[in-house]
Amino acid sequence: MRREPFCVVLFSLLTLLLLLASPPRLPAAPLTIGLLPEMNVFQQMKRYQPLAEYIEKQLGAPVRLQMVSRYGNITENIKKKRVDAIFIGSFTGALCITQLNLHPIARPLWLDGTSTYYGKIFTRKDTGIKTVADMRGKRLALVERATTAGYVFPLAYFRNHGVKSLDEYFAAYFFTGSHDAAITAVLEGDAEVGAAKNTIFDKVLAENPQARQKLVVLANSPMVPSNGLCLRPELVPKYAAKLSSILLTMHQNTEGAAVLDRFGALRFIPTSKADYQVVMDIARQAGIDLAQYRYKNR
Repeated sequence: MRREPFCVVLFSLLTLLLLLASPPRLPAAPLTIGLLPEMNVFQQMKRYQPLAEYIEKQLGAPVRLQMVSRYGNITENIKKKRVDAIFIGSFTGALCITQLNLHPIARPLWLDGTSTYYGKIFTRKDTGIKTVADMRGKRLALVERATTAGYVFPLAYFRNHGVKSLDEYFAAYFFTGSHDAAITAVLEGDAEVGAAKNTIFDKVLAENPQARQKLVVLANSPMVPSNGLCLRPELVPKYAAKLSSILLTMHQNTEGAAVLDRFGALRFIPTSKADYQVVMDIARQAGIDLAQYRYKNR
């Protein structure tokens, strides 16, 4: 019978002992990226999934998307570390930068060459509404108390036109939870006046020719930064440089360019805290102190 050399047997035994002593290697914890419910949640998830898969492949670590149920849950989700990063809106970005020191990384440059959006206040043509004075006693459809286009800009606009209280000026106002739902509320007669971001407004009108015939825009907000990816501050050393490189260079390779095409963007561009100053100015006009802002939608 052939005998193995003692050193080989000893090495095999030591290897076996190390394998038994070492705990099984667990997969890396996923990087959880939050999304806002600015449109139908299924459409939103479907739109961002290819981008998440691309980031996961380039990062070499699992990436998971998580829909934030309401805009108002954003700060809570970040504080409780339910999300690591989030594609955040302009007002929620300004709010979380101010309160939580959230770190902006990048935002998309859209097919039309813009990396911004703006808010619209609109009505149906058949209401005859043309001015703020015409809106007295009417119903107002807003989106959420943490959106620039769907609340903060309208609030600033009305204050600048002498409206001190929405409760006293309008017969009713309510929050729909998404921009497309606010547009639908006006189209279907649940409200005479509505507010939403231009990107969703234009999308609805492109898909619904009747809406284009029925709606008229009364006011537009200043340009504010598009939804950008922001990171929790404690994760900046580990992920900021990597995520920035992945997003800012993806248009330079075939796979990344294909993902961008499906996403509806040309490329990603750098984003900084300074880009949110315009939103902070609108919030101030609306009478909102970002450092102390707490709210509940009703």
